[in-house]
Amino acid sequence: MQNEPKPGTLYIVATPIGNLEDMTFRAVRILQAVDMIAAEDTRHTGKLLQHFQVRTPQISYYEHNSNSRIPELLEYLRYGKAIALVSDAGMPGISDPGYELIKACIDNNITVVPIPGASAVITALSAAGLPTDRFIFDGFLPAKSQKRKEYLTSLQGESRTLVFYESPHRLRDTLADLGEILGSDRSLVIARELTKLYEEFWRGTIGEGIANYQEKEPQGEYTLLIAGTPSHKPQLTETELKNELLSMIKQGISRSQASRDIAKDTGLSRRYLYQLALTIEMNL
Repeated sequence: MQNEPKPGTLYIVATPIGNLEDMTFRAVRILQAVDMIAAEDTRHTGKLLQHFQVRTPQISYYEHNSNSRIPELLEYLRYGKAIALVSDAGMPGISDPGYELIKACIDNNITVVPIPGASAVITALSAAGLPTDRFIFDGFLPAKSQKRKEYLTSLQGESRTLVFYESPHRLRDTLADLGEILGSDRSLVIARELTKLYEEFWRGTIGEGIANYQEKEPQGEYTLLIAGTPSHKPQLTETELKNELLSMIKQGISRSQASRDIAKDTGLSRRYLYQLALTIEMNL
């Protein structure tokens, strides 16, 4: 194994997502040996460094200062400094601004070395009980409901397991949109506070998840895992779905029944299909 750290190298260092015992020996050694640590929140990371007796100086690097900070960090690296990049929790670059610095280093022929460790995505997926051979991680869904629904609509025919992050204050709205667009019968796993004292895995359907959190106040950080559409189900575009609905309605089948029948065949939400049926009324 090569000696580490090497001058002029950016190290991408994973940190615990909750339980400090998930910190790796290699991660601690790198943080102790680099010249500087670029941290999303220096106060938060300071507690981690204190716990592991790391005295390396920190420099802040987060979403709102990334544009001005990247040139400065690149300059340090060009002069032979070794820098460790950390986020508040998990693997830097995954749903955080670390990606921009990593990309800038690659564009400038600066060596980037990953130091693997905890990741909420993989941790949740490993224990969810949903298919893991193929999956999609999509970070945080759009905050606005309309944008969120539009994006979820694009995923209706996706057969791979879907993984998202969600904050507690948006959880109920997101579950409602999942039910409307993907259907209430789709299998859902909600992972909360992973590796922490109150870690929880809730398993059921999207409809049951909606009911559960109508009575329960969302708390903590959430990872949502949703079963994909069965691969044997036909995957139709919105135009094709409208044509199917129009054909059935012309045969005298009610919009509600047509939506129900196509929902059974495709695995799509009956409510979503019914809304589509309403939009083609003027074409009859």
